[in-house]
Amino acid sequence: MTDVATEPRQSTRNGVAVVASVAAGILLAILWSYELVDSVIGDNVANTLLGHEAKATPITGAGAGLLFAFVSGFAGTFTACNIAMAASVGPMSQAGQGERANALRALLRPLGAFTASMVAVSAVYGFVGVLLGDTLPQLSTAMIGDMPVRLIQSSVVFGLVGLGFVYLGLAALGVVRDVFADRPTARVVALGALVGAFLIGRPYGMFVKLFDWAAETGNPLYGAATFALQSIGNIVIVTVLFALLIVGTRGRFLTWLAGSPRRMSLVSGTLLLALGVFTVVYWDLRVPSIFGFGWFPEMPYN
Repeated sequence: MTDVATEPRQSTRNGVAVVASVAAGILLAILWSYELVDSVIGDNVANTLLGHEAKATPITGAGAGLLFAFVSGFAGTFTACNIAMAASVGPMSQAGQGERANALRALLRPLGAFTASMVAVSAVYGFVGVLLGDTLPQLSTAMIGDMPVRLIQSSVVFGLVGLGFVYLGLAALGVVRDVFADRPTARVVALGALVGAFLIGRPYGMFVKLFDWAAETGNPLYGAATFALQSIGNIVIVTVLFALLIVGTRGRFLTWLAGSPRRMSLVSGTLLLALGVFTVVYWDLRVPSIFGFGWFPEMPYN
């Protein structure tokens, strides 16, 4: 029987978790350095893996384009587009907890659902993107005031994606109705679709270069393949992290999470909410403020 006296304490703890998560998301948006993650980390990783200047060297063929797609996706893992992917570990753990006796199945089942929905969204966008080409704001060089049109698409798309993460976080914490309460795998599918949608708004220089190349080929199937590889490259680090948690602990990580519903909701909810708030605040407040639309606290670095 539920102890009614625990309900106020539970509500208070959820409120503290929400406030702390929102504060963490806002703080991350203020402190984030796009110069560090895009250029210092992202560009250097891509240059090292490809063996040449990734942005400056032309893509010379279909095979080179596929390789560039995967490498640039991997290099862009920690851009402001993808940092919210870290929140996927909690929900994937929840979806895999029923298999905690078998560490491999506990890894593959939720990861497969996550990857399938992510690739479906990114591949469809790659197919359609090649057909539409330069008519998309993402490939436009036009400006509205001092702000590139492609960044307006980014702000809209990532604002919606961020709100999706915010909802999932609040639902996990019990603040709003959780439509995935009894369907943890469906939650992972929804999360994968949100991550796949990152490409719809991504302004990352190497992705734009890939998109231009794919559009020039005029082959929508090639566009779908390159976009799918870009997304797969994005999740390599998250996949390795998840594998280390599950296989490296021989399933004990899942046992630890499953041992307390409160612990599970905190791990999933706080990560999803904090990183959802970061995504919304960064793309809909900080980025526009750089171009004179609104105000946002400035740091002494970019």
